[in-house]
Amino acid sequence: MKANLKSSLFNSITLVGMFFFIASSILTAKPYLLMLTVAQLVFVPIMLQLLFETKRKHIIFTWIAMLSIFLLQVVPSSTGQMVLAFIYVIFTFFVAFYGLKRFFNRGFTNWAEISIDIGMMYLFLGGLWFFAYVAKIDTGFSPLITWLTAIHFHYSAFLLPISLGFFGRLHDSKWYRLIAPIILAGPMLVAIGITAWPLLEFISVLLYIFAIFSLIVLAYRTCFASTVQAVLIRISYSVLGITIIFSLLYATQNAFGHWFVSIDFMLRFHGLFNSILFGMLGVAGWMLAPPETKQKVYNFPVSQMRGTLKGAGRSQPGLVDDLSVFVNTKALPKTIVDFYEQTDQYQLFASVKWATWFKPLASCYKIISTQLQQLNLPISSNLTEMTFKIQAVDPTVDGRKNPRAWIRRVKNNIVFVAIYSQHETKGRTYMNIALPLPYSSMIGILQLEVVDGILILSSEGKGDPGIYLAVGKTLFKLPLSENFLIKETGAGSLIAQHKMRIFGIPFLQIEYTIIQNIRAS
Repeated sequence: MKANLKSSLFNSITLVGMFFFIASSILTAKPYLLMLTVAQLVFVPIMLQLLFETKRKHIIFTWIAMLSIFLLQVVPSSTGQMVLAFIYVIFTFFVAFYGLKRFFNRGFTNWAEISIDIGMMYLFLGGLWFFAYVAKIDTGFSPLITWLTAIHFHYSAFLLPISLGFFGRLHDSKWYRLIAPIILAGPMLVAIGITAWPLLEFISVLLYIFAIFSLIVLAYRTCFASTVQAVLIRISYSVLGITIIFSLLYATQNAFGHWFVSIDFMLRFHGLFNSILFGMLGVAGWMLAPPETKQKVYNFPVSQMRGTLKGAGRSQPGLVDDLSVFVNTKALPKTIVDFYEQTDQYQLFASVKWATWFKPLASCYKIISTQLQQLNLPISSNLTEMTFKIQAVDPTVDGRKNPRAWIRRVKNNIVFVAIYSQHETKGRTYMNIALPLPYSSMIGILQLEVVDGILILSSEGKGDPGIYLAVGKTLFKLPLSENFLIKETGAGSLIAQHKMRIFGIPFLQIEYTIIQNIRAS
């Protein structure tokens, strides 16, 4: 019943869009304007319906937006046209808001879904440029360039990222994860280049060409739901490979003053090819069998601790009761096992080394961290003793199994308040660590493994591992990663190395020297 309802609602969007477009093509005085109109009335509504579970209120809102675009061909008054264009802007705003909401419910993970999120957000920019064109707002460009920018954000910045996201649901590889950010950044870089720096436009188009041709190669190596879908999607992407070459020639003209192609040629050839072959064939291809998302819902326990530490009680000897639930402790030196299970019997010395490029940011953050007494690392790289205590935390307050807080200090300043717990997923036990922050918590899920007698803890890997920000019920994966390496240097003596990266770029390294107390030994 629901499937039939969804199908009928989807068909209604398609039929209404086609009807409005045919009627618009009869009424439009300038045929080239139909390239944007067909995106607004057909391509955008269909792709949105392929993405989401159809709800009646969404259908009605989409109909209203489509009707406003059609009535623009009929209403003669400039005020009426502005109102109708503004209705479309509101529609694109809510699409962008939903894309942003999707992103915040998942974070920096799964480039296929990120592509869809960003495509939805870009559509709002297309709506704004379209409104500027209809309202005759002085953007600093001619009305034609303003219109071309609107069409740019509907095709290159909406249709392509959504198509890229659908493709990513079928194909995931390191190569895809490399080209996806280039394609997603391309529309904005090109727009900035056109506006302020033609050389940037030229460079971004070069990168765009590399990414598009890589996408074409991947498309020919990927299995689709049917032969027809494969042909349509591959042709759609191949057309981009042709039209992007002419974009390069046009960008070369802007950057270096060498004339290759005129804007009239770009309008007729580039625009027409993208509209009919890329847009129409691509949308038709995904309509045949829209791929389902592979993004899994996070289902591991998350600390409910926010702000300052609450519910701390009696002292605990170690960070964990039994390290063997995480790894095979027989493959580890006794000192490493003992450190995790009897942590209070050890002294901790640390040398903090910030990456040179990150030091200005670290210095600014130090002002805030000193007040927060959290993530309050020294700026100096001098070897410094960190004193600490480990306290049990009330599980009814934290919400996880057997939590305990490791509170580390340098002199009188708290450096870290990390609440340790654990959880199991598919037979594997992970460290589940929470660092309370104002109105939120930073969550680190670490997987443990032993390599040649060295204990490695990492936030990288498939499934649960990662660094997240928990705000309310939202769990957002951050573009951060961390790796710990712990090695025995002698009886009762360890060294540990903690490396952190942001977007894959190293920015922090902490080197620890861990020594067993003489009295404890």
